[in-house]
Amino acid sequence: MHSIMIRNVSPATLRALKRLARSHHRSLQAELRVILDRATELAPTGDSAGSLELVTVKTKGSPSCSREEIYGDDGR
Repeated sequence: MHSIMIRNVSPATLRALKRLARSHHRSLQAELRVILDRATELAPTGDSAGSLELVTVKTKGSPSCSREEIYGDDGR
């Protein structure tokens, strides 16, 4: 199993997490694992992450700026 260390947790947050763990009859570590497990349900799936749809629009006339003027010398 891997470990995570979280630094600079405010004292108020730590007290609230301990109260939450106590109310669920769990250790602080067990409570944090439950919180993290539930948070992963909100993460996007690997299939949809980063997928974009490209839309091309045609306009009348010629562009008033060149590609180099828009993107600079590196051409992106």
